[in-house]
Amino acid sequence: MKLYYSPGACSLADHIALHEAGLSFEHEKVDLKAKRTESGVDYTTINPKGYVPALTLDSGETVTENIAILDWIAHQDTALKPGGTMGHTHLLVALAYISTEIHKSFKPFFSGGSDAEKAKASETIVKRLGYLADTMQGEYLLGDTLSVADCYLFVMLLWAAKNAIDVPAPLEAFRERMKARPAVQKAMTHEGLI
Repeated sequence: MKLYYSPGACSLADHIALHEAGLSFEHEKVDLKAKRTESGVDYTTINPKGYVPALTLDSGETVTENIAILDWIAHQDTALKPGGTMGHTHLLVALAYISTEIHKSFKPFFSGGSDAEKAKASETIVKRLGYLADTMQGEYLLGDTLSVADCYLFVMLLWAAKNAIDVPAPLEAFRERMKARPAVQKAMTHEGLI
């Protein structure tokens, strides 16, 4: 199995989750501008969409999109998804919210947006992170145990810090708890982020 990533991109969430699940995998950096992997392969032959993440399974099938990859990982290690009748549904709600309401809001920071666009995006991000801070159900988003949604939220909080966006205090504490996790440190080391 191989994860294709770009350092510090949203693919970091998958990188962390794979380590949290204790899965054996290779990882290869992708130059998103050149659309080339570190080994020189045309990345669009792996993921025609041209962006990360992509996870090529041992079967040869490639899964793309953060929500899908994180959901797949959670099915490999059920400790990474909440239990109960509605656990998987709550996980999908959290993943969808992070992806569609928070992740996409960072676009002006990555696409050369104006200062006004970045200021408006910052307000939106703070508001949406506030919702998560207000609805956290324990040490993590969905309770007192880590889920794959926490891996994704952690990356969003790194992006917020990088772009000087203040986050609610409960999420600052969450970010620090996440940073201390061995899987997070391992993934960030692999990506050259620490």
